[in-house]
Parts: sequence; structure tokens; C-alpha cells
Amino acid sequence: MADILPFKGFRATPDKVHLVATRSVDNYPKEDLRHKLASNPFSFLHIINPDYSDGKRTKPGSVERLKKIKHKFLQFVSEEIFVQEQKPAYYLYQQYKDGNVYTGIIGCSSVADYEKGIIKIHEHTLTEREEKLKHYLEICDFNAEPVLFSYENSSSIDDIVNLTILKKPAYDFTTTDRVRHKMWVISNGATVTAIREAFSKVKAVYIADGHHRSASSSRLAHELAEKNPSHDGTENYNFYLGIFFPENQLRIYDFNRVVADTNGLSSKDLLSKLKENFKVTPHHQNEYRPELPHKFSMYLEGEWYELAAKPNLIDKKDPVKKLDASILSDFILSPVLGIKDLKTDKRISFVPGIKGMGELKRLVDIGKFKLAFGLYPVQMPELKNIADTNNIMPPKTTWVEPKMRNGLVVYKLSDN
Repeated sequence: MADILPFKGFRATPDKVHLVATRSVDNYPKEDLRHKLASNPFSFLHIINPDYSDGKRTKPGSVERLKKIKHKFLQFVSEEIFVQEQKPAYYLYQQYKDGNVYTGIIGCSSVADYEKGIIKIHEHTLTEREEKLKHYLEICDFNAEPVLFSYENSSSIDDIVNLTILKKPAYDFTTTDRVRHKMWVISNGATVTAIREAFSKVKAVYIADGHHRSASSSRLAHELAEKNPSHDGTENYNFYLGIFFPENQLRIYDFNRVVADTNGLSSKDLLSKLKENFKVTPHHQNEYRPELPHKFSMYLEGEWYELAAKPNLIDKKDPVKKLDASILSDFILSPVLGIKDLKTDKRISFVPGIKGMGELKRLVDIGKFKLAFGLYPVQMPELKNIADTNNIMPPKTTWVEPKMRNGLVVYKLSDN
């Protein structure tokens, strides 16, 4: 059963939260990042980019840089930009985006649950990246980007959520990307106990986004436990920040592919090869999005096509092989276009479905890529089945919404 803990989070004061909270630093082009840093002294970006303040450049990932990140965070605390909760709390977060409303609970997941398999995974992690993230957490001593989890709908948790949202939120603000954010602090002792007990009846939680963050937290917990002669399992490092959404609150989008060239094939030859395994139908539409599993869209030389996989391609007994991402790789990307490894081949890139089919068309039309493939999104039962059967999805198979802003709530890993 899942053990989800309340914690004494650090969070921005209500008058500054709209200035503090930020998208992931990777989402900002360099010019936009410089503008944000120059125009907003309260942005969490100053913590992630501490070199901006003193003008002294340090190497990304170096001990020197990470110590500066930690120092900058502590500076935000000393200036009371961030204030710590007086007692353990859960945080109810709600996001309004593109007509969708997402509501989840922020708490701390257990490394022990991760290692027992109560926390289910569906992706492989890279050891090198695990180590980098572990190193980051160990030196910076805080966690500001929660792992995105899902769980089977619980009426007990729903009842608490529905009562909470009737109250005035601690935060209610809209960011420049037209996304509205609300957050409630749940620190009442009886309610906190009720939430923890309700989660203890949840048999499993599933990582929707954050496999590397989970793996690195596990690595760090083991290392710190070995260094701590009085380790008892209750230390902060035994837990890591997460946001938990019931399954019906998450939206899984397709994760599409754009390819730099046709592997030396003419368009005519490419279409001929595709017809060996797919029914190829031209679509005279500005944008064509697959409407069913095992159907793909392809954009090539200004034309949209529907590619319908022939029945013999679909291995219904194998939960991974029957995924559209696998079918595309096994019967088009690898044998026809020569793309054997999605992780390392620079001829292929990935486009989140939230950007729409129009983004695939644009990237091909401007000449950045030669062709594009759109996929039907993975459904939650498929994701759960793969995790439950200890299988692994191909890389870049799902894009899950919502995405949270960094700096809304910060979890400190040390107990002091």
C-alpha cells in the first residue's frame, strides 16, 4: 500500500508566487531566459541560474555551480521570498489549461515504495543521468520539481478534495502562457491523517513523468543511509517530492516523430515500401490526426497520408509490441528509414502532441525535417498494463499533462 507523507514545504509568499513560479529552465530560449532573469528578481530561475547574479560563470553540474544553487535558495529563504510551513501539510494543486482542469495532491512519496514496486515504472532510466540528478540533489539539498504520479480513483480522496476546493485557496494566479494555477494548504491534523490513511489503501501508484527523478532519489537515499550511523528510515532523504493525480485527471497526449531524411529513398519509393505493411491513403486536409490505434499520420512533401497497419503487424499478446510507437519503429523507422536507436540517432526528433499536427507540418515545411509521423496517444490502461507486467515502453511514447511550474512548493532533503 502507498505511503504518501505530508511535509513542511517551503513556498513563496502569496504576493510573490506569480513571480517566483516558473516553467522548467529547458523550456526557455536563451533570449527569453535572459529577459526573465533581468526583469524579475523573484523568479525561481535565479536559483537554477545563480551565475546571473554575480556574473561569475561556473560549469553546469559542477560542485561549484551546485553550491551556488543551494546558496541562492537559502538566500530566497532568508529574504522571506520562501517561507517554510510550520507543520506538515499536503498541498492541493489545481491547473486550468486549454479547457482542461487538473486537480492533484502534492506530498512525499517513499523510496521504500519505489523499491518494493508499489510505485510502478514503465520506462528505463540511464545510469549517467541518474548519477547527475543524485549529485544535484545531494549538494543542493532540495527538491522543487515533483514527480508526476497517477493512482486509481479513490472516493475517499475525492471527498477530501471536493471539500477543500470549496475554501479559498492560498494561491490563485494566471501565468503569461494563459494557465491558471490554484493551490490550497492542507495542514489540519484530522484532514492530514485522513489523506494519509486514504492513500494507504491505494495498492499502487504509477509514474507518469519522472522516472529519473525517482531513481536518483533512491540512489541518494541509499548513500546517505550508509553514511548515517543513526539512520532509522524517517529522515527526509527517504522521501521525495511528488504530485498525485487520480487517473481521470491526467491527459496522455501522443508523442510524435519528425525525421531529417528519407534514407536515400525517393518519395515514390518510400510510399511503395510503406504499402508492403500499411494501407496508405492520401488525405487532402491541412492537418490529419490519427483517430484510432494502429493508424498513423504521415506528412511528406506537402501532403498528408493515413497509414493503417495491416493486421499481421499487431501482436495482441505483447503489450509493448502492439504499441503504435513500437509498430512505427519496427516496421518503418528501423527497416525503411534506417533509424535503429531512438535515443542516439540524430536524424530523428520528437514533438509533443500538445503542439498539434500543425507543428509537424511547420517543421517539414520550413525544411528542418523531411517527413513527420503522428501517432494515436497511449491510453491509461495500456500504460498501467505495461507497468504491471514489468515491461518497458519505447522512448518518447507518452506526453502527459499537466506540467507543473517549478518553485511552487520546495521539499528540503536534510532534516535541519
